[in-house]
Amino acid sequence: MRSKKLSIKSGMPPGSLVLVGAESAEEVQVNRIEFNEKVLKESQGLAPEMFAVEPGVVNWINVSGLHNMGMMEMIRERFNIHPLVIEDILNTLQRPKFEDHGDYALISLKMLQISGEQVSTEQLSLILGKNFVLSFQERSGDVFDPLRERIRNKRGRVRGSGADYLAYCLMDAVVDNYYLVLETVGEDLEGLEDRIIKDPTVDYLRVLYERKRDTSRLRRAVWPLREAIGTMRSSGSALFTPELLKFFLSDVYDHVFQIMDTTETFRDTVTGMVDIYLSSVSNRMNEIMKVLTMIATVFIPLSFIAGIYGMNFNPTVSPWNMPELSWRFGYPFALSLMAAVVLIMLVMFKRKKWL
Repeated sequence: MRSKKLSIKSGMPPGSLVLVGAESAEEVQVNRIEFNEKVLKESQGLAPEMFAVEPGVVNWINVSGLHNMGMMEMIRERFNIHPLVIEDILNTLQRPKFEDHGDYALISLKMLQISGEQVSTEQLSLILGKNFVLSFQERSGDVFDPLRERIRNKRGRVRGSGADYLAYCLMDAVVDNYYLVLETVGEDLEGLEDRIIKDPTVDYLRVLYERKRDTSRLRRAVWPLREAIGTMRSSGSALFTPELLKFFLSDVYDHVFQIMDTTETFRDTVTGMVDIYLSSVSNRMNEIMKVLTMIATVFIPLSFIAGIYGMNFNPTVSPWNMPELSWRFGYPFALSLMAAVVLIMLVMFKRKKWL
């Protein structure tokens, strides 16, 4: 999977349709659901008629894959979307935001999912019109299957509401999935903290930095989304009903605040766990150095005694006589002296609580 950086657009005119981010090898998929209280129709494909909006029903057109520039240009012309808006959709490094353009609005947010042991980030862009919602994903696979089932089985109020409520449901599904991601990350952090305290190996340091990146992804997804939803609530856009602005978006706003608090707690936890790991490693090193220092300290006087008795002066030649050299108990005496020195030092270490 190739990834294009933002610098690829350097020198290009504004509104150039260039994908910024990872380019998927999958084929672009388009799925469409048309519904109201009595009608439900689903279709898929890349034909131009997939983008024809039917009156009297809510049209949800979901595009999975952003690398088909011809299709993006067709969507732009069909829905009369400004080129700079399409440019924002193709920039998958975009911050979550809300823009009201009168006849339609752009809502960008990050969709998070657990991929293996890591948190994967995917940009989701919504174009909300009078009776349609266009959703753009980087790749296939999303968190909207429960919403699709509600539409099919006519559960809840989505079948009897307009496109604005559908857009709210899409945002709510993304935000609710943040809780699942947070729970998974939180459970992993709890187990990791216990393992680090018991046995702080080098492998845990790599895992900690992976979790730190995961919490950073969560923070980058949630913090701008709070601002975007706040802007949406205060915009007074004609695309939203007063009830949706006052109650439903306020509910999502509260959820985002809760997720922000939990994310900050996780960031502090990971930082604290890194400190715990470094402190544990430092303490283990200090214990090792303590043992080695004591061993070296014990052997210093023993080396001194052994050095004295290892000088091998001949007592018949030297004016200084070392009687132990010719004494029959000289060797046991030297060993006993060394043992006594060791015992005395160990007792002294114990009294000073060095052991």
